[in-house]
Amino acid sequence: MAKRAAPEVNAGSMADIAFLLLIFFLVTTTIETDSGITRKLPPIDDEQEDPPILKERNIFVVLVNANGDLLVEDEIMEFKNLRQATIDFLDNGGGLGDEACDYCQGPRLTSSSDNPIKAVVSLQNDRKTQYGRYIAVQNELVAAYNVLRDREANRLYNIDFTEMEDAYNDPEFLGDKDKLKEKIGVIKNLFPQKLSEAEPI
Repeated sequence: MAKRAAPEVNAGSMADIAFLLLIFFLVTTTIETDSGITRKLPPIDDEQEDPPILKERNIFVVLVNANGDLLVEDEIMEFKNLRQATIDFLDNGGGLGDEACDYCQGPRLTSSSDNPIKAVVSLQNDRKTQYGRYIAVQNELVAAYNVLRDREANRLYNIDFTEMEDAYNDPEFLGDKDKLKEKIGVIKNLFPQKLSEAEPI
């Protein structure tokens, strides 16, 4: 009795099919990009230090409740007024002696911050605060710092602070990066961004 030949599977086109599937997945797959706030966190410090003692007038408390309402210094505030209120607080310059601020242009109220170097913006939110609202408030607070930094950069160097940072981060920048970095540092020291975020309520 003659043996029957085993059937063969034609695998000649398998490579083509695999290649087509690869192309299909490359074209249809979406890759998630990171989103969020660009912020450099302080390094982890194992040594426990007592927090510095701050005067109450040097702390600007901003609270976003679960309904998205904005409470600034325990008073309800319209969102559109937040940036200017933050600028007024940071630029008050109410300090005397060693705490005086000679570049501040505020009204020097005794009820507001002494000096932008000592001023801290404290942001608190509720666990039910919408993420978009939280980010919008963050943006306004950072924008307040940028307005003041732009002003000082124009006064000292005739250029916006944001333009200086853009130029520094541009890999094709042909100028003196060390000198530019030094100028950016000077402006940051005049208005250091001290934005404190407390645990959600």
